Amino acid sequence: MSDRWWRVVFAAPSGTADAIAGMIVVATGSGVEELADGALTTTLESEAAARDLIDRVTQQFPGTSAACSEAASIDWSTRWRDGIVTRRFGRLLLTPSWLPVTAAAGDVVITIDPESAFGSGEHGSTRGALALVERHVQSGDRVLDLGSGSGILSIAAVALGARSAIGFEIDEPSLPVAETNALRNGVDGGVSFIGGDAADLAPLAGPVEVVCSNILRTVNVVLLPAIAAALIPGGLAIFAGMEAPESPLFEPVLAAGGFEIIDAVIDDGWWSVAARCR
Repeated sequence: MSDRWWRVVFAAPSGTADAIAGMIVVATGSGVEELADGALTTTLESEAAARDLIDRVTQQFPGTSAACSEAASIDWSTRWRDGIVTRRFGRLLLTPSWLPVTAAAGDVVITIDPESAFGSGEHGSTRGALALVERHVQSGDRVLDLGSGSGILSIAAVALGARSAIGFEIDEPSLPVAETNALRNGVDGGVSFIGGDAADLAPLAGPVEVVCSNILRTVNVVLLPAIAAALIPGGLAIFAGMEAPESPLFEPVLAAGGFEIIDAVIDDGWWSVAARCR
């Protein structure tokens, strides 16, 4: 993996930030951060990739300005550990491999090392999704995990009693990380991870009882028909990756798509929601 990184900052025209963020995630598999001034930033492994992304975004969204600069050298092989602690979600106890943990009777312990993949439990969207998985996944459920990252939601679901879980991820380097985490937790027989576009793959993997989609609101909107097609009648979808102010934007889309909200979590400003497919 490269020890040199390039940071790209986009100043988006009014009303286009969500669409630009969704495009960046789909095009690169990289995360997107919204800065305090409303600008969007992402980090890529080469200057050529950064320049290509700038060209693609500015062509599709006229009026967008962008700046590219070399980021400070970071040892990503260990940096991902910073700030990760053991956390509890109901009966689910989430811990990294290097921290000792004392489980109480009835606890379900899962050990996740995200490395470069998204999903450590340190982000509010992941914590919200985990809380809803712990509350709503039932013994014997079949689960799809869209944008599976480190595999954290798939692994948690099977550890909690789901019959099986399939994770779909466009970021190919995340797949071996997720597979290692599944093996570490002894659920590799019930969990599998597949590289590719969830919009195409999810309906083919159904019908299932539960679909998790911890991505972005704009991507969740695009994926909604595929999620509905993958669910059994009355199946449950868990959506995350959305900030609390986005809930009024997503709620009517859910209703129009045939979903009824049954539960929601706000964690550090991130809104996660469980919705039943009518």
